[in-house]
Amino acid sequence: MTSALDAIHEFLPCRTPQRWIENALANQDLMLIDHAHCEKKAASTALSLMYRYVDNTSLLNKMSRLAREELRHFEQVLAIMKKRGVTYDHLTPSRYAAGLRKEVRAEDPGKLVDVLIVGAIIEARSCERFAALAPHLDDRLAEFYNSLLKSEARHYQDYLALAEQAAGEPIDDRIATFLAIEQALIETPDTEFRFHSGPVPAVAEGLQQGV
Repeated sequence: MTSALDAIHEFLPCRTPQRWIENALANQDLMLIDHAHCEKKAASTALSLMYRYVDNTSLLNKMSRLAREELRHFEQVLAIMKKRGVTYDHLTPSRYAAGLRKEVRAEDPGKLVDVLIVGAIIEARSCERFAALAPHLDDRLAEFYNSLLKSEARHYQDYLALAEQAAGEPIDDRIATFLAIEQALIETPDTEFRFHSGPVPAVAEGLQQGV
């Protein structure tokens, strides 16, 4: 797994800020709730791609497997939350995914290529954050987050391979465009803590403690 994580660290434009890790440790219930939402959204994205691109066999096979795995992760997060007395509830989404998707082109094949690149970046960041958090968590949660690294790393690779296939030409420039947006979203201060948020300043974080 070390080599896969090294590849993700090389792919992403920056590491998660230490301040975000402090936010997560101070808001673990909120982190779990949003993590559950992220897993459900990931499954939904995979299914929507399967419905839209019914003639893309490679996409159908990889997204079907991905959707099953994400829903399994969703169930696992819910089980952990239940044991900890954390109630699954609605949360406003972070700016992260929406910020990345603003750059997605409107028409295919460019649209599909961009959506797949965004998917790859989200999966890579999730993997990076699981690895960054694990050493600071209790044994049960650390074990769970470490167990997710392999599948998340594969999801990132699958998304990138599908994007390259859909483009039929090099996509380095498009990847660079989205990675620049991602770096800004990850490094600039955010107003609400979420699994993919930027770092939340102490004053703003204090307003969330009761969430």
